[in-house]
Amino acid sequence: MTEHAEVIAAIHELDLKPRSKRWTSLTYCIVDAVWSIGARYDFVVVPVVRAVATTFSDDEPLADGRRMPADPVPLSRFMEQVPTGDALASLVGNRQRTSTRGGILKAEAVLRYAEVFAAHGVDSLEGANKLLSDPKLAEAIEVDLRVVPDDGSAGIRRSYLWMLVGDDTRIKPDRMVMRWLAAHGFTEGPLEAKALIVKAAKDLGNGVTPWMIDHAIWNAQRARR
Repeated sequence: MTEHAEVIAAIHELDLKPRSKRWTSLTYCIVDAVWSIGARYDFVVVPVVRAVATTFSDDEPLADGRRMPADPVPLSRFMEQVPTGDALASLVGNRQRTSTRGGILKAEAVLRYAEVFAAHGVDSLEGANKLLSDPKLAEAIEVDLRVVPDDGSAGIRRSYLWMLVGDDTRIKPDRMVMRWLAAHGFTEGPLEAKALIVKAAKDLGNGVTPWMIDHAIWNAQRARR
């Protein structure tokens, strides 16, 4: 039997679909990425993102990924109207922290992430998409993002942020994904999980991406819960 045969077989049975709806703003992507660690997605994260969108009179913050509009809430506009973490926490009615031990408000982390992108001249989702073909600048932003206090999951958070921006080669090996893998006999860590999923996507071919497998695993695990 090949290594991880049970996991590979289970991946082949997943409902693999390409992206459909995506957040239309880099602001929304950052809010989602920061808030999603340690929070229920449908009941916490989505309402927080939608609260931000509503503040800017955006009633439809999601769009078909193939026809994305101009970013409705560029970072410069967001930071001008919501200048502090306290202001954002009050706006969305959520004061969760990045960690229960020495963490900062997730709202503060969002502002710090936004400041990093802005400092590198990236103000919109379009600009962030261009980073996907500019690994040097993307890495420079990564280095600066690493100084934002977190709970040790920042690598997962940053990878997820790039996924939200539009990078289909990354995955988010969070608790949902790792639990699904463990249920199929996988006993290794997030780095090994990432390598396995990337390899599975390559072996499957036919346009299957790591993002598609990650998303299908996440949905399968959510259905279990």
